[in-house]
Amino acid sequence: MDATVSHLVARAKERFDAGDAYGAIHLLTEALQSGQAFADAHNLLGLALSAVGRREEAVAEFDHALELNPRYVDAHLNRAVMLNELGRYDEATAAFEAAHGLGAVDHTGFPAPVASQLANLHASLGEAYVEAGGLTEAIHQYESAARLRPEYVDLRYRLARLRLEAGDAGRAREELEAILALRPTFFDARAALGMACHLLGDATAARQAWERCRVERPDEPRIGAYLALQARVVGRTAGADA
Repeated sequence: MDATVSHLVARAKERFDAGDAYGAIHLLTEALQSGQAFADAHNLLGLALSAVGRREEAVAEFDHALELNPRYVDAHLNRAVMLNELGRYDEATAAFEAAHGLGAVDHTGFPAPVASQLANLHASLGEAYVEAGGLTEAIHQYESAARLRPEYVDLRYRLARLRLEAGDAGRAREELEAILALRPTFFDARAALGMACHLLGDATAARQAWERCRVERPDEPRIGAYLALQARVVGRTAGADA
């Protein structure tokens, strides 16, 4: 997720840890409205909603977290607790068993929850490097996170954005295409793919990516601006060639 959304989620966690569940809900709702917040934000919002007695809404947020990251052990466990409190005992048992099954050692050589935690720690260290101006080091940290958890498309999206910032549009494009293969509805990844293609001089692929974005969100102003600017650039190039 981008730095602004990451900051909102961090503030929400501080508010929640301080016992201010309503403050956390407000901040997380704002973060989620951006369309760039991911499983952690949904899980935390579920916890905050459960703290104020909004159990059904909490379950829905845990469901959202698991749609984005099916291996999210904490979300499975939190969902199991909420379902149990709602009297949905069979579903609660299934959720608890799902969490238990994720505790085995996976392809990383670590127990799954440990590998997930390590991936998030690499991402946190990456953000620290970004704040310190160490873009190359930040990319290395996010690459380590992505190797541990390639299914965490939020981490991979951040890696792609950092590569764009570093001027490596080619590898950013590869990353974004891989992300979209896993989650075709990831709007921001597709918009960024258009930018990567544009920077690489592939006007056709850029236009295709942005046109698809416009179909998905016709009122999104930046997509219209991208297409208009690209058309102007292409037209100017064609005129110069003539």
